[in-house]
Amino acid sequence: MSTKDTRQRIVEAVVSLHQEVGPVHTTVTGIAERAGVQRLTVYRHFPDERSLIEACSAHWSVLHPAPDPARWMGIADPEARSRRALEELFAYYRDGAPMLEKIFRDVDQVTALQEVMVPFRAYLAEVAGVLATGWEGPAETQRFVRAATGHAVRFETWRSLTGEGVSDEAAAVMLSGWFRCIARGEGRAVE
Repeated sequence: MSTKDTRQRIVEAVVSLHQEVGPVHTTVTGIAERAGVQRLTVYRHFPDERSLIEACSAHWSVLHPAPDPARWMGIADPEARSRRALEELFAYYRDGAPMLEKIFRDVDQVTALQEVMVPFRAYLAEVAGVLATGWEGPAETQRFVRAATGHAVRFETWRSLTGEGVSDEAAAVMLSGWFRCIARGEGRAVE
């Protein structure tokens, strides 16, 4: 077996284990067993936890690409843009839920995972910015819209809504309507 093949088997083992049990419960012994290699072989290819998590993330991201926020900027109406973006983001979450649930569950316990998640958190901030663009209103209103869009794009928000039986489409409509209400100054408490 070539070095490239061995590395790929190890990466696929990490992806599989992270999806099944999560990063906290994934061990080098478990990875080695799943990949059919020795523990030392795992360490030769991935000397530390961060390199393992980075390889896992890169491989999984190729198989599950996140939607491109640039596609939504051509939609002038902010409510329609928000709805489309959230529908696509929520479809991504649904497709990746087995992995994403474990990742978000374990992220606060694994320093290397926190570091690897920095680009994804930046991606979500970009998506929230796209959703917040174009809503009319004073600066204070814009601040509330931005807070709402930041909340709406979180995996945990999607999980909470769908856990209550709300479909992805209904969640997208509901949240984009929420942004509209905030932008109009409706139903907002004064700070």
